[in-house]
Amino acid sequence: MGEVILTMKGIDKSFPGVHALDHVDLEVRRGEVHALMGENGAGKSTLMKVLTGIYTKDSGTITYEGREVEFHNAKEAQDAGVVIVHQELNMLNHLTVAQNIFIGREFKKGFGIDDKKMNAEAAKLFQKLNIDIDPAETMGNLTVGKQQMCEIAKAISHEAKVIIFDEPSAALTESEIDELFKIINDLRKQQLGIVYISHRMDEIKVITDRVTVMRDGTYVGTLITKDCTKNDIINMMVGRVIYEDPKTQSSVPKDAPVVLKVEHLNAGRMVRDVSFELRKGEILGFSGLMGAGRTETARAIFGADPKESGDIYVNGKKVIINSPQDAVKCGIGYLSEDRKRYGIAVQKTLAENTTLASLDEYSHGLFVDKKAENEVAQKYVDSLATKTPGVDQLVVNLSGGNQQKVVIAKWLTRNSDILIFDEPTRGIDVGAKNEIYKLMNRLASEGKSIIMISSEMVEILRMSDRIIVMCEGKVTGELGIEEATQETIMNMATREIG
Repeated sequence: MGEVILTMKGIDKSFPGVHALDHVDLEVRRGEVHALMGENGAGKSTLMKVLTGIYTKDSGTITYEGREVEFHNAKEAQDAGVVIVHQELNMLNHLTVAQNIFIGREFKKGFGIDDKKMNAEAAKLFQKLNIDIDPAETMGNLTVGKQQMCEIAKAISHEAKVIIFDEPSAALTESEIDELFKIINDLRKQQLGIVYISHRMDEIKVITDRVTVMRDGTYVGTLITKDCTKNDIINMMVGRVIYEDPKTQSSVPKDAPVVLKVEHLNAGRMVRDVSFELRKGEILGFSGLMGAGRTETARAIFGADPKESGDIYVNGKKVIINSPQDAVKCGIGYLSEDRKRYGIAVQKTLAENTTLASLDEYSHGLFVDKKAENEVAQKYVDSLATKTPGVDQLVVNLSGGNQQKVVIAKWLTRNSDILIFDEPTRGIDVGAKNEIYKLMNRLASEGKSIIMISSEMVEILRMSDRIIVMCEGKVTGELGIEEATQETIMNMATREIG
């Protein structure tokens, strides 16, 4: 690691009803990958928004390249070489790769845009990053991983000296993560300062040099990565010990009634002859590698995607589900893996989101009973321990873990007895994960039945009473939790069947 390039000292920031940052410190050196960690709502994103001029700090100092600075907007920060690669990609899918990279600062030729020059400059950037992407390709044709690489190239095109990666691997496959790490290591060798925000503990140990931990808007401390353990970081993040012991036996009685039965379900290439049963009070884990067909199965059951054939029974009665509305009427709720796209309306309030699936019960003609809506929203804020200044808070202002609780509240308000949780803890921190786990166990003990799709083996083994394993659209195995191990699940997840 080289000299210090960036220092944030005593940064303070308040919003109405929330003290978001309370005298937070951060130091980044040239040639360093510095992890910024903390539970959802700890203040990480707010700190980075203060750095890049999106928010104005209330007090404290920012020193960059030896002089005190205060950026007033993201463009000022970019022009100075401080750039964020966002978790949610900001690309325009109908434009080419090169056009996306240079949008707003296009090369001109006469009165028009010089696409040839932009393609050539983009090609130089990709060569510098050892990335194989055609600059003339339409952005929408690229995988998420390739689009992420284009975001990085765009950051480099601003002659970046400090790059902030915000959850860069959340939507990437294992091979894409490997490519990302190669690029980050190259940037480190070029003496850039890199801030790496992630909830994935294993990544932190692989890619970072130091770790700064935040909790509840405060600075907890900075550790040298190679000298600390995963538990050291977790304890600093949450201020308590989080246990991740696997479940050793099912809590579901053997004679528990079957509440959902799926027989010979087919829906495109990714759902092929899928059959299983879900019992009352059970957490049924769905495991498998990326592209195994788990989400596609859930969406077909919920009526979000059309099914070609197969039968679905709810409480022993055959039901016809051709749309999500049909599924909701059958008592099925679906928490999508992409909660911001399918689960919540981020520009609406917590109260409005809570009643989204039950508006018929809370509306009279054209009008919504706001008093009743607020009361039920407050009920679930209290029972789910949702961190919010109030039920009138816009959901966009809540952390990822608390947004997830709002989605759960929506389906509990609808009184859904069958809940499909698709990647329930994706993008949320270890402390919020623990709260979601407790909540799922509580719901199951109260008689709700849960299908949990997860790509995290530890999560599957910790939460499931029984496990269905899928590979290439088919069920390749079923395990009671008593007999399940990572090895047996992985064997089933990679089993080829005719």
